[in-house]
Amino acid sequence: MVEARPGGKERERERERERGETQRERGNTEKERQRGGGDLTVNWTRGTERKRTLATVAVTWKRQLHPPVQLCPPVQRHPLTAMAEAHQAVAFQFTITPEGIDLQLSHQALCEVCLSGVRSWKKRFARMKNNLITGVYPASPSSWLFVVIGILAATYTRSDPSMGLISKIQQHLPVSQSFSPQCQVIMSAVLFSTILWLFLILAMRLCLRALLSYHHWMFEQHGKMSLTTQVWAVLVRLFFSRQPLLYSYQASLPHLPVPAVKDTVCRVSACLVGGTAVKKLPGTDLCVFLQYLESVRPVMSSDEFEQVCQLAEQFQVRLASRLQWYLKLKALWAANYVSDWWEEYVYLRGRNPIMVNSNYYGMVSKTVLCTAWLPSIQVLTWSPLCVQDFLYVTPTSIQAARAGNTIYAFLLYRRKLNREELKPVRTIVPLCAAQCERMFNTTRVPGEKTGNTPRPIHTSDRHMPDDYVAIYHKGRYFRLWVYRAGRLLSPREIEFQVQKILDDPSVPSPGEEILGALTAGSRVPWAQARKQFFSSGVNKRSLDCIEKAAFFVTLDEEEQGMMGDDPAGNLDCYAKSLLHGKCSDRWFDKSLSVVVYKNGKNGLNAEHSWADAPIVAHLWEYTLATDAFQLGYNEDGHCKGDVDHSLPQPQRLLWDIPLECQEVATQSLVEAQALASDIDCHVFPFRDFGKGLIKKHKISPDAFIQLALQLAYFRDRGTFCLTYEASMTRLFREGRTETVRSCSAESCEFVTALENRETKRCRQLFRVAAEKHQLLYRLAMTGTGVDRHLFCLYVVSQYLGVESPFLSKVLSEPWRLSTSQTPVQQLELFDLVNHPDYISLGGGFGPVADDGYGVSYIIAGENMVNFHVSSKLSCSQTDSHKFGAHIRQAMLDLRTLVTEEAPAPSAGRQPPRKKDL
Repeated sequence: MVEARPGGKERERERERERGETQRERGNTEKERQRGGGDLTVNWTRGTERKRTLATVAVTWKRQLHPPVQLCPPVQRHPLTAMAEAHQAVAFQFTITPEGIDLQLSHQALCEVCLSGVRSWKKRFARMKNNLITGVYPASPSSWLFVVIGILAATYTRSDPSMGLISKIQQHLPVSQSFSPQCQVIMSAVLFSTILWLFLILAMRLCLRALLSYHHWMFEQHGKMSLTTQVWAVLVRLFFSRQPLLYSYQASLPHLPVPAVKDTVCRVSACLVGGTAVKKLPGTDLCVFLQYLESVRPVMSSDEFEQVCQLAEQFQVRLASRLQWYLKLKALWAANYVSDWWEEYVYLRGRNPIMVNSNYYGMVSKTVLCTAWLPSIQVLTWSPLCVQDFLYVTPTSIQAARAGNTIYAFLLYRRKLNREELKPVRTIVPLCAAQCERMFNTTRVPGEKTGNTPRPIHTSDRHMPDDYVAIYHKGRYFRLWVYRAGRLLSPREIEFQVQKILDDPSVPSPGEEILGALTAGSRVPWAQARKQFFSSGVNKRSLDCIEKAAFFVTLDEEEQGMMGDDPAGNLDCYAKSLLHGKCSDRWFDKSLSVVVYKNGKNGLNAEHSWADAPIVAHLWEYTLATDAFQLGYNEDGHCKGDVDHSLPQPQRLLWDIPLECQEVATQSLVEAQALASDIDCHVFPFRDFGKGLIKKHKISPDAFIQLALQLAYFRDRGTFCLTYEASMTRLFREGRTETVRSCSAESCEFVTALENRETKRCRQLFRVAAEKHQLLYRLAMTGTGVDRHLFCLYVVSQYLGVESPFLSKVLSEPWRLSTSQTPVQQLELFDLVNHPDYISLGGGFGPVADDGYGVSYIIAGENMVNFHVSSKLSCSQTDSHKFGAHIRQAMLDLRTLVTEEAPAPSAGRQPPRKKDL
């Protein structure tokens, strides 16, 4: 028998425990492999896919006795992604081990996080301050102190300006008895002063709203101001003596009034048009100036007009009062009874491509109303297409430098906008600035259908992280940070970053190059693709980067402008490029898309549903003036300033686009290219004369040009048509646009007399037609137009489920001539005396009707008018170049009419035919 060694059993039990621990350890390792476990190491780093100032916590587990387990094979990352990750700073890192906690700090990253937080809090305090100042306007926050001091001084002199209210407040004041009677009196007086101050603000605001509701000054003759208007002007100057912020007047603007149905539908005249008397409908007032029925009389036969009169009479008797009641109820509740329905049913519910149909180049455009309710109804309004650069000047030929100054100017404007430092736009009275709120960081998102009712929405948040812009170049998308440690990058630094994008040799990922075509095609396929392929993962993150960017920038590979052997033809190509590009190199859903060409020319394409053209025009005027006259370039054409070479690389956005999504994008691209290839654009500057000569003869420049357009259309088609001109209603809160029906009985009579060479009557008829146009324009501006009221009545009828043949006919009438003027709002920014060539060419839009024209014009200075004409090549009856020649000749003939006794029309001249495109 062998004697066991001492401690042998203990050693054997120890070995068994070790084997058990090893098995358990292997089991734990397998569980950790599944859930990613180990010893705890925490890295706090700046996120690359989220807000820059936030921290992303990465957790890994390490084993002390075993080597780390590789939980997944290494991922092949894009070189730009690896570079971006290498540049991201680690704020702090700590590792938990049996020996303790190992903590590492990065002071640079922590400093940047702190600076970003300080910048965010500064924005919040600035917003709070602006909200306070705007909330008490037309008073000031300091006026509260004056009221309190005045009441306290009166109290100490033993006079009671409150007529006993201070004593009653003191009796019911819930304060401790430890306060002395004198302290209680002071507290009661302060409380009474505050209440009095608030009532005074309310009274002042009501008075200001009453003043802003007075519009008779617009209808008075120049130089013949009535006593009422003179008193009104004095009171307005008193209220406007304080320097307001951008939104100071918003709460004081009047609401858009609901016109009477009989005034909208049945304002008719007993005058003769074409030898046929216009019938007065029963129950209506006779009015000298006509509204709807008068506007359609020149373009209808007698039988058609008689039928419309009967429909109007039936509508007024059977349905009008019921619909009007609901509309008045909405007007009492809503700030504007038109704007929300206009945005919803005219823009957001449209299923057609927004490229050309809604987006605009220049500053004015149109859209077609297309909803489940209104399958055949056409409604015209301003649509952003694109805004063009200086006509004769290019400040620099370096693409990256022009992009640097342009982006920087946009960001300066946005900073002024967020701080409300922009002056409110005013004629004599202020205009509504509500549309400015969604200028930046806004995207039109395609919505899913609910039954037959699609519900698109906007994505806009003024408080979101907005320190980057999205850039497109050669089929690739980038995110460019424009702030560094809370500081806005200089133009030279932005140029440096843009040049990195231009020099990047990487190629687009599969499907990335045509991804933008989804926003150019029909909305339903885009909405479905968005839900299926962009709702999660890397595609969602990259799409969010584009949609939440401040704005979108395209670095175009082409050269554009008035150049080469055919400057006029190249100008037309410039307009088409801004309107639609290649159909896949723009993000048409973004509120603002800047286009910078290879030779330094630039332009702007804007989505229309969020705002109208004058809002975009104001931004573009500021950008051009800041770029040319404030920022400037050095002798080599580069932006001025120094460069911080440690700036991180612009981040390449990654995509994983499956073949099914690529097929949808290809189909949208084919659809968009077919639409784009059918557009015929013609842009020409008219330099024979301008508004200086027109105003010298005491004629409205806009009325002069509108009559020239009527004359040109009659010479082109031999007939008259319904004509749309956009007028703003921003005299009212949340106002947008109204239609001026420029084709009137007076304008038709004048054109007919001029073409028949009735020289003795032409001058008088011309004056009458111009005055009539001005009256129609003023009626539209003051809320007594026709089309928006009828549109809202139609929407109410659809909600109630009733049919109106009259409203259906009104809203289905085609606008074969759609026109709009691009306003110049900040002429003081441009020195046209010393720099006459620094003037913007303006912008344009596509035709509303397939057999019609779209005409935009900008009155540039005293001696120039720029015209943008568009039509469809598929229509044999329209020709943009031919119509442009008719416009030029009509302008010259009207000048002859107003400057000489005998007009000399030249209707028989043959303009050039359509170009072979």
